[in-house]
Amino acid sequence: MATSQKNLSKHNNTASAEGMKIAIVVAEWNTEITEGLKKGAHETLIQQGIYERNLSVHYVPGCFELPLAAQTLLEKGNIDAVICIGCVIRGETSHFDYVCQGTTFGIQTVSLKYNKPVVFCVLTDDNIDQSRDRSGGKHGNKGVEAAVTAIKMIALQKEI
Repeated sequence: MATSQKNLSKHNNTASAEGMKIAIVVAEWNTEITEGLKKGAHETLIQQGIYERNLSVHYVPGCFELPLAAQTLLEKGNIDAVICIGCVIRGETSHFDYVCQGTTFGIQTVSLKYNKPVVFCVLTDDNIDQSRDRSGGKHGNKGVEAAVTAIKMIALQKEI
């Protein structure tokens, strides 16, 4: 977890993304946050050597739709990994809990079903300030971490 004592976006990843095919799926809800996360993931993948032609970005209305988009990409494309980007901010009702639980379970299910990394980059914060802090603010950018995770998991699967 990113805290004021530890910014997890600072990485020393030496693994190359060259030759990897990665899709990023971005929820349109809380766009200020999700666009920051997408930017962090996209820039990190480019810095790590992914070919632009092997990187695609797709949009869905909200977090609940992320698993279906990931599944469709894995079914129809020659993709090594999918990074699912979203942001759910706690409100006054239990909607937060249902969306977070369904999204989490859905992303995990797709990853296990297709035996491919489907990276969970969904912020589940209590307020917008916490989300800003984790999408390029004082706690780094979880999008960067998601990109590094995708690269490392693809490399691990190839190694094994």
